[in-house]
Amino acid sequence: MSKRKRNVKKKPWHTLFKNPTSVFQTINRIAIFIICLFLLLALLKWQWDKPFSPMEDWLTPSGMISQKQKRAFIEQLAPTAQELEQTYGILPSVILAQAALESNYGHSELASQYYNLFGVKTEASDPNGVNFVTDEYIDGEWIEITDRFKVYSSWEESLRKHSELLYYGTSWDEDFYSDVLEGKNYKAQAKGLQSAGYATDPGYANKIIEMIEYWQLDQYDAK
Repeated sequence: MSKRKRNVKKKPWHTLFKNPTSVFQTINRIAIFIICLFLLLALLKWQWDKPFSPMEDWLTPSGMISQKQKRAFIEQLAPTAQELEQTYGILPSVILAQAALESNYGHSELASQYYNLFGVKTEASDPNGVNFVTDEYIDGEWIEITDRFKVYSSWEESLRKHSELLYYGTSWDEDFYSDVLEGKNYKAQAKGLQSAGYATDPGYANKIIEMIEYWQLDQYDAK
């Protein structure tokens, strides 16, 4: 004797959920999780793709340096930068912005231990040098290399040697930084550094200009 099959009526889909509010809350949580995950991945990608300056082997991450410390760094160097302008014509705003950008406000290892504020390199045989692993922007991409950087006795010496380099040029071309010297304002001098190839970072001039305007460093320039 065969058993009769029971006819099971399928319930409408909306009756499968006893508490629709709970379902929507779950969906919202999932959506929020996906959005947060996307933002996290975007942040990680930005950090990965962000250009790496030769001076970014920092002892102290930039976010851990207080505004007070940053301002103190600028104010410490400002008198020397103003003095050097009288002799070499490099605007203090440009010098200070470069020093802050390249040395992470004096907190990079190269600046804090070896007083090299600008990432100035030297010959491999120079006894007054130190080797550092650094990133350079070459042929459209950032690559890691080991290079030798100059060691100074003080930040003041680093500032002076930097101004002398821009004023006297290189050993192979005394007019190498002529675009900087001919610049009549901080934007022109920053772009002169870029065109002369002072740094391999393609956004170097813009970073200098942004640094100057953020801290209003042109207040130190002779009027």
